[in-house]
Amino acid sequence: MKKIINPWLGIKGYNCICCSPGNSRGLHLDFWEDGDDIVTQWHPDRDFQGWLDTLHGGVQAMLMDEVGGWVVTRKLQTTGVTSKMEVQYLKPISTNVSVLTIRGHIVRQMRNVAFIETEILDSSGEVCTRSTLVYFCASKEKAAETIGFTGCDVEE
Repeated sequence: MKKIINPWLGIKGYNCICCSPGNSRGLHLDFWEDGDDIVTQWHPDRDFQGWLDTLHGGVQAMLMDEVGGWVVTRKLQTTGVTSKMEVQYLKPISTNVSVLTIRGHIVRQMRNVAFIETEILDSSGEVCTRSTLVYFCASKEKAAETIGFTGCDVEE
């Protein structure tokens, strides 16, 4: 796996709740490229519970949506926005697990629309949650023009 270099670092106003290292309340996620997949890991705690010792479903959706965004950023070398997300909660996730792995990849692309599948695996490797996301992707020119995005690389 190769660590992805965060292309948003140093951009004025960047404060993403998921991936900004400077967000005091954020998750501070890092991302890796693993073949066709983009991967992150996160350590949940009780501050993110819905029911007792259970990870809130909205937090699960946020994690998968974020991975979907990084799939677009790294694999398509542009930016995008979620236009649709369908989530399947297969098994409750305990906030006491040591680590969660969130993975995603493109399953299909039509012009400026990417169809992405993601999943959350618990520390034993069991899939707990799945999602299918539809992303509207900006052209590379539009991404460069509107937010200064010029590409997303990995560490050597």
